[in-house]
Amino acid sequence: MSGRGAAVLIVGAGQAGASAALALRQGGHAGPVTLVGAEPDPPYERPPLSKEYLAGEREAERLLLRPAAFWKDRGVTLRTGVRIGAIDVRNRVATATTGEAFGFDRLIWAAGGQARRLACPGGQLAHVIRTRADVDALRAALADAPRVVIVGGGYIGLEAAAVLRKLGHAGTVVEALPRLLARVAGPEVSDWALALHRSHGVDVRLGAGVAAIEGEGRPTAVLLAGGERLAADLVIAGIGLVPEVGPLAAAGADCPNGVRVDTHCRTSLPGIQAIGDCALHANPFAGGAEIRLESVQNASDMAKAAAAHILEGEAAPPYRALPWFWSNQYDARLQTVGLSTGADTRVVRGEPGSGSWSLAYLRAGALVALDCINAAKEYMGGRGLIERGARIPPERLADASVPLKAMEGLAA
Repeated sequence: MSGRGAAVLIVGAGQAGASAALALRQGGHAGPVTLVGAEPDPPYERPPLSKEYLAGEREAERLLLRPAAFWKDRGVTLRTGVRIGAIDVRNRVATATTGEAFGFDRLIWAAGGQARRLACPGGQLAHVIRTRADVDALRAALADAPRVVIVGGGYIGLEAAAVLRKLGHAGTVVEALPRLLARVAGPEVSDWALALHRSHGVDVRLGAGVAAIEGEGRPTAVLLAGGERLAADLVIAGIGLVPEVGPLAAAGADCPNGVRVDTHCRTSLPGIQAIGDCALHANPFAGGAEIRLESVQNASDMAKAAAAHILEGEAAPPYRALPWFWSNQYDARLQTVGLSTGADTRVVRGEPGSGSWSLAYLRAGALVALDCINAAKEYMGGRGLIERGARIPPERLADASVPLKAMEGLAA
């Protein structure tokens, strides 16, 4: 069965899965909807885990996307603490690791991924930040850990470093690449982030690999590849995510890096879609390059696209949502809109040391992304320009005295 009466099983009760269940009900889906999550919690927000929740500024109840009773009221069967281990595509059955079977007509895979662990000796001693349980364990360990080493200079690592400095811990960030945020931002933003964290007393080591974590039961030091030993009472690994797609791959899905999906979020397996962090898709805002996006925006918008296809079939609009991200570090707010993948020109707007500025990215003359530091008006003003591929001469774009919303770009 397909369409509005289909029995839909959603695997993964995070932002993507919860959004898919909600979109189905809001769209008038009348069939059974079952939402299965591996964690013991109802669907909750992940972004605050490395910020307000780690800092103790937000309680667990305030992380919930909806009150626990909401799902029952909407006719969604929510099953927590259940991990799907196998999928029988022919018989339309998903089997949990406990042996429990879940039948389906349509399946939406929204399982996200697991935090990548350090592969070096002693790597198991490092904490990670992916689930609420991860952060609960981290918060408990921080009680007697004045010296913290964070491995990874991406968003998660830097957000954690900012929180820990606020809590009074001595922090060191170890990044294997030559600059911070190297995979997601231009060198100008990397330099800004480096200066920001060093100004708050964080010891940042760039181009530094980790050879081992020393200690029995808990860390005592981090041994760098160059031989230097950093004293550590606690280690955090913020080195990315491993997509959770094993059961799909075993069932025959195309899984080169996550699971490949089309513009309607369909995998290569009939009747099975995938959304969110684990979904590899050709993104129109990345010049058609295949990417995985680990963000709230992508999770929510892919969920809506997948639900629309179940409800409307081929008449449903394809997934085409402008990506956006944000990061809070100390008193600074970094907002990104668009994707800088393949950008060939960067233009700085304003003075990076002034507290409020932005970095624009062009690809073949078209504005494709903006990194905005304490510059919400730039972020809002640039969204429409990026969506229509506006072409703005770099010298004009560099004039920060002219607001982006006042620039009349030509549609690409």
